[in-house]
Amino acid sequence: MRKIKSGDEVMVIAGKDKGRRGRVIRVIPENDRVVVENANMVKKHKRANPQANDPGGIIEKEMPLHLSNVAIYNPSTGQADRVGIRTAEDGRKVRYFKSDNELID
Repeated sequence: MRKIKSGDEVMVIAGKDKGRRGRVIRVIPENDRVVVENANMVKKHKRANPQANDPGGIIEKEMPLHLSNVAIYNPSTGQADRVGIRTAEDGRKVRYFKSDNELID
């Protein structure tokens, strides 16, 4: 079970976008990276492709961040928080915030 999943609200804790919050768009587990909306934006020069009816130009897109540079956002404390995994009473694994033992999912 992963500690950060697609759709989670995370906070960037290191890098040029430190302090920015956003939802996880995509998780790349083989590289330990996540793509967060409106974080780590870069300008990419894209060549036009007339066959695909693509005009090209300069586009802005999100690039992946390493998992160590993001932390899941805890709405009750209003800060980034660490995540733990434990087994619930019914036998399934659940994620919880380490600061206040509140369940995430």
